[in-house]
Amino acid sequence: MTLSVTSKQKMDGVYMISPAGRLDTNSYPGLEERVDLVLQEKPHTLVFDMAALEYISSMGVRVIAKAQKAMKAFDGKVVLFNLQPQIQKVFDIIKALPAQQVFSNMGELDDYLDRMQRRVTG
Repeated sequence: MTLSVTSKQKMDGVYMISPAGRLDTNSYPGLEERVDLVLQEKPHTLVFDMAALEYISSMGVRVIAKAQKAMKAFDGKVVLFNLQPQIQKVFDIIKALPAQQVFSNMGELDDYLDRMQRRVTG
């Protein structure tokens, strides 16, 4: 399945972005473009509804981290909700990783994240 991304303004200054499908090395530009478009509106809160996201790679995590950094620049917040168990597992792993480099390259990290998500979805 490919990635589709929708966005809408929920209320003044609050935008919701909803990715659906697989967020990986091939599909992340679609989310990145949508995030950049929404950021032009200078929201105070950016909400990612992850209910329909089935898979996320390190590139997908990078898009969300980039959005957090951009929001922080103007005291905004990023909120994620409705994470599927395998997506939650990726964010748990990312938070648990030490600051030092653990993987030798992006491919190695993606392989590891892929294995962890497969364990959860079984």
